[in-house]
Amino acid sequence: MSATPQKNRVPRRVLAATAGLVTVGALVAAMPAGAHDKGHGHHPSSRTVDVQLLSFNDLHGNLEPPAGSSGTVSEKQADGTVKSVPAGGVEYLATSLRTARKGNPYSVTAAGGDMVGASPLLSGLFHDEPTIEALNGLDLDVTAVGNHEFDEGATELGRLQNGGCHPVEGCYEKGKKFEGADFPYLAANVTSEKTGKPVLKPYTVWKKNGVKIGFIGVTLEGTPNIVTANGVKGLKFHDEIETVNKYAKELDRQGVKSIVALIHEGGAPASSSYNYDCDSPGAGDGISGPIVDIAKGITPKVDALVTGHTHQAYVCTVPDPSGKPRMVTSASSFGKLYTDTTLTYDRRTKDIVRTSVESANHIVSRDQAKATDMTALIARWNTLAAPVAGRPQGFISADINGRGSTAPEKPLGNLIADAQLEGLAPADKGGAVVAFMNPGGIRSDLVYKASGSEGDGVVTYGEAFTVQPFTNMMNVVDLTGAQLVTALQQQVSGSNEASPKILQVSKGLTYTLDMTKSGADRVVASSILLNGEAIDPAKSYRVAMNEFLAGGGDGFAALGQGTDKLVGASDLDLFNAYLAAHSTASAPLAPPATDRITIVQ
Repeated sequence: MSATPQKNRVPRRVLAATAGLVTVGALVAAMPAGAHDKGHGHHPSSRTVDVQLLSFNDLHGNLEPPAGSSGTVSEKQADGTVKSVPAGGVEYLATSLRTARKGNPYSVTAAGGDMVGASPLLSGLFHDEPTIEALNGLDLDVTAVGNHEFDEGATELGRLQNGGCHPVEGCYEKGKKFEGADFPYLAANVTSEKTGKPVLKPYTVWKKNGVKIGFIGVTLEGTPNIVTANGVKGLKFHDEIETVNKYAKELDRQGVKSIVALIHEGGAPASSSYNYDCDSPGAGDGISGPIVDIAKGITPKVDALVTGHTHQAYVCTVPDPSGKPRMVTSASSFGKLYTDTTLTYDRRTKDIVRTSVESANHIVSRDQAKATDMTALIARWNTLAAPVAGRPQGFISADINGRGSTAPEKPLGNLIADAQLEGLAPADKGGAVVAFMNPGGIRSDLVYKASGSEGDGVVTYGEAFTVQPFTNMMNVVDLTGAQLVTALQQQVSGSNEASPKILQVSKGLTYTLDMTKSGADRVVASSILLNGEAIDPAKSYRVAMNEFLAGGGDGFAALGQGTDKLVGASDLDLFNAYLAAHSTASAPLAPPATDRITIVQ
């Protein structure tokens, strides 16, 4: 197990052999007064007690270890080089958490949202019931909702919380009813348009032997811009800072002085290595993005922030409004890391002693024992999924990177866009001349190595589903040339200026992206060509995209202005049809070239 070096204290290493990963404070707090001599019993009489907060975020139903580059963590070595470490999978996450809890009588486990949604087939096929079951087994105490918890709407989220079989597909196992989550999902800033009340609990209080810690959970205010319209129907999303501050005041009035905010919004650390020192040269200097302003605006009543959404790893101290440092953490994604934070609770003030808060991220390594209960859970659901999951769809000659590619233009993005154009180009299917794919909709890589018994290079239905798990319906619409150009400019301007969202484009569309310029000017308008011809602002073009983009999602308002809409097959069906049409065992599909967008840095 690895940890951020600068956050660790020497005693932790000294005691690791006998007590697992615990601090001296936790050991002392675990002993009653005088037990240093007697060595038995436990009763809470010391002034302070160390509470262990274990946290993770953005699991996205990744029960099995994620494949390819999606399943690795970057670790900076002592000599400055960076090593890629395989990580993740709930069999290992369960073992990591259980090992970490040893010797910590006060331990609470919390999550920062997106536990479900955009999940691989093993969980997604069953509307994420397997993941909720796994989280129950991991002894998760509480989680915030993320944007993906709303993918199937508030009613389905309510079912995941409260249990009951799926309204359409019923119960998946004979004689077994889905029990729901035995931990609360918190949604403080999501209210019903009708009642004005939160759709789920806004906060919960964890208690043990008189120790009380309040948890407030929020998702990003911008959730409606990144979820399909159906998913957020009838809901209102409120400001994260105002909401957390409101409920922190309420908890404070109830005598709960120790508060943790679970926020499904995040930042971008200056390094992708999980053990990078985020507080170098000064507190919080190594992180940027929305979470910084949120952290600076949240009341000092809140003692720590567990965050997510950006799939990054960081342990930073960002000053609160009173200027005091406060811990802000995120544990990457897909269960590859967990965060271990020590909160020192003062029994007299009932508050956290902020100056002694310590935190570190740890790799969920795959060289530890698997948790047998999780192995059994995966096997049970895999048996149910097998008839669908193992069906071959096509063949590839090498890894085709999507999620694992850091480049603006991704090989898998090109493949998906080409599949959408080919499927929707026939006149009776929409007559599309170009297709756009949103980068966030590509959830993994297509990996050459076999995931099961299918053989290397075989793409199974389960693997294709893991790449495109939303089953978005495809739309073909009329857009003017001017709207097309504006849409390309919206990749790097407006709400996407700080963190560009580069659309994946079908073959035939080429242009130059000049990142030395700012805003919309980054798209060199004169360079945009479709099949070698300049875009005519006044001309109408038939454009294919999924329903999320066609609704103006991800800040692409121009794409939401399409007319004469035709609804086609799902994105997954078109992807699988393309694989079948363009590959055989003897002639597998090679990764497409990435030569459509010319980048000037």
